[in-house]
Amino acid sequence: MHRILFILAVAALCLGIPSAMLAADTNPNVGTWKLNVEKSKYAAGQEPKSLTRSVTADGDNVKYSFEGQAADGSTLTYSFTVQYGDKDYEITGSAPYGADHISIKRINSHMFEATLKKGDKVVGTSHTTISHDGKTATLNGKGTDKDGKPVKSLQIYDKQ
Repeated sequence: MHRILFILAVAALCLGIPSAMLAADTNPNVGTWKLNVEKSKYAAGQEPKSLTRSVTADGDNVKYSFEGQAADGSTLTYSFTVQYGDKDYEITGSAPYGADHISIKRINSHMFEATLKKGDKVVGTSHTTISHDGKTATLNGKGTDKDGKPVKSLQIYDKQ
């Protein structure tokens, strides 16, 4: 009798969990992340004063939203929704390297690679690793600035 009740309870629990919660459990990117400005490294004059990254999952769709303040004091805001793989998705707002499209591949459970494009031209790439304790995201980015010069960044985000 106890075994049947246990099986029914597990089945009821599984049927009651929305797919977004399941996706959140399997995607360590999901959550709110604040840029640790002190630990991050940017080209001179390009480090933002603040940046918050919010990631939500809804089934296969993963939405990234960024808000903060640029080095010059202007507002930084951009977002995109992707499905992990090779397909390019539109970016709204002022993305890094002037990109207007992005694709993100999931390499393994805690590593992601992104390609940023302006039109059909690749203008930047990034590699993100989420720590196994889920508290830190490290993003290594490289691309070209508005003058076509190569730039690199190391961004350290702390999960909130």
